[in-house]
Amino acid sequence: MLALGLLPLAAAAAPEPYRLDPVHTRVLFAIEHAGFSQALGTVSGSEGMLHFDPQDWSSARLDVTVPLTRVDLGDAKWNQATLARNLLDGERFPRARFVSDRVEAVDATHARVHGQLTLHGVTRAVVLEVTLNAVKRHPLPPFRRTAGFSATTALSRADFGINAWKSVIGDRVELRIEAEAVRDDNASAPAPDTDTPADAQDTSLQDTADAALEHATQTEPRHDH
Repeated sequence: MLALGLLPLAAAAAPEPYRLDPVHTRVLFAIEHAGFSQALGTVSGSEGMLHFDPQDWSSARLDVTVPLTRVDLGDAKWNQATLARNLLDGERFPRARFVSDRVEAVDATHARVHGQLTLHGVTRAVVLEVTLNAVKRHPLPPFRRTAGFSATTALSRADFGINAWKSVIGDRVELRIEAEAVRDDNASAPAPDTDTPADAQDTSLQDTADAALEHATQTEPRHDH
């Protein structure tokens, strides 16, 4: 009888399903530009699924994809150049994916999310430093329960086989993520990535990216005096 009485409590404590809100989720990245500055860019439109109970971080699960073809560096030609074959290679690898392995609580509003990041066809372990900003009913229609998070991490682009233009582009990539997730019983993990055979690819995007990279590197202003 006691066990039966505890069943509702156990069910109530189970992590709830959330769907990532692509409109209010964005990845900001910073990377050194020839030693002069930290170039800033963003990627919007991320999608995915989160299972989360704010009372039990360890039960959380996260599976998210980031559409790299939506990269925005503030200039159309540099956006295209970033997708070139020897950089992100947006034709063959249009998405990055992060899948959590485990979540380590720091305190009530902070945690380390350990997981596997697949980028440029390479998978590496990554740890996100996460802050829970709020879990509450959204003030605007349809008034859905919403969870909001901020997260940071840093990557080596060489670790993912992205090592071109070392004299111009730094290796360390700092990431800041702002994310909102909406309570949704129908939330599901993103569809598995499928590789397209090289000889079957539409090369239009790649040709455009290669041309943009050549243009960008040849037309940067010079100030030698």
